[in-house]
Amino acid sequence: MDLSHVTSRDLAVKLSEEGKLFKVLLFPAEFGGEDVPVNVVYVPAGISEVKQQITGTLVRFFKDGLINQLKITPEYKGESFVPSKICIEAWHSEKPGGFSPTIEIW
Repeated sequence: MDLSHVTSRDLAVKLSEEGKLFKVLLFPAEFGGEDVPVNVVYVPAGISEVKQQITGTLVRFFKDGLINQLKITPEYKGESFVPSKICIEAWHSEKPGGFSPTIEIW
């Protein structure tokens, strides 16, 4: 799937209204992420479910004391407004190990 033609927020919102893209918060609401433009991306079908599944794991790891730091970084191809991947890094500042899934989008 090539989403290089989606080069503006307006087009991403329009495609979202048509059910072709779906709005996702980069930094999850469960960790204080807000529904503001800098924290919103638009992704194709199925990706929001993958993101929610990973968020569930992050919440569980946080509750279990395994993580206390979280960094989420979208990566883009060309001028596209739709990220090509979302890189997630979660770790504990005082414990070894971590959790670093990457969601491949397109």
